[in-house]
Amino acid sequence: MISLNACIGSIAAICTTLAFVPQVIKSWRTRDLSGISLPMYTIFTLGVILWLVYGLLIGDWPVIIANAVTAVLASVVLLLKLKSIARC
Repeated sequence: MISLNACIGSIAAICTTLAFVPQVIKSWRTRDLSGISLPMYTIFTLGVILWLVYGLLIGDWPVIIANAVTAVLASVVLLLKLKSIARC
């Protein structure tokens, strides 16, 4: 049986990861990233990558999976933002 801690951690991981999906879809479709803060997304993406490393170090699968997926999603938005800046 799954522990309460693991259950709460897994639900939290799913919620925070899914929260990025609409932003990635909107950014991908519209290519309008004017409302996206480059410093915020840079720091956030770095933080997510560090959480991923932390999850790997402690072997916590909800942390690992959620942050791996979130790192990919945040990186997509960050790369789109960088491309939009480069075009200016």
